[in-house]
Amino acid sequence: MEDINIEHWIERMKEGDPSGFRVIYEWSFPEIYRSVVFLMTEKNEIEDVMNEIYFQLWRSIDNYDAKRPFRFWMHGIALKQIQKWRTKSWRRFRIFEKKRLLEVEEHIFSDRQVLEAETHQEMLTIVHQLSYKLRTVIILRYYHDYTFDEIAELLNIPAGTVKSRHHAALEKLRKLSPYCEAEKEKELYVH
Repeated sequence: MEDINIEHWIERMKEGDPSGFRVIYEWSFPEIYRSVVFLMTEKNEIEDVMNEIYFQLWRSIDNYDAKRPFRFWMHGIALKQIQKWRTKSWRRFRIFEKKRLLEVEEHIFSDRQVLEAETHQEMLTIVHQLSYKLRTVIILRYYHDYTFDEIAELLNIPAGTVKSRHHAALEKLRKLSPYCEAEKEKELYVH
């Protein structure tokens, strides 16, 4: 910043004279711009930050303390605006990143829900082919994680009967399973 009678132009700017702002802008721009270029990592945002700096200069010129060097005050404005911009950028980045992760999680969750629904429907169709007694044991054992003794107590039957029904239900499920059919077909071609 070359020497000019900056106080004169500051006074004119405070009085609302646009030429005061223009002179201060032209006088300070090269040095402020150089600082912003070195401090900003996002080159495409430099112009926006420069606009913010000079907008803040226009808004806060009445707060300038003439006992302090104007150049120092101007750099303070520049640094504050750069920091504000970095904070905003970081927030935007975090928001976009969270949004992206949520979309990925939502997509995975949706796919998982569809897969579980299809599997559930297939399983429901197969389990419904079991007799009520066998189906009850399977549901209590695998959907509710009860032990054989707990199932026996719930159904008021001996534990041996529960185990027998469990074994019979699994045998029937193996026969009804489409995967089991594919295995049977493989065995026919192998032999």
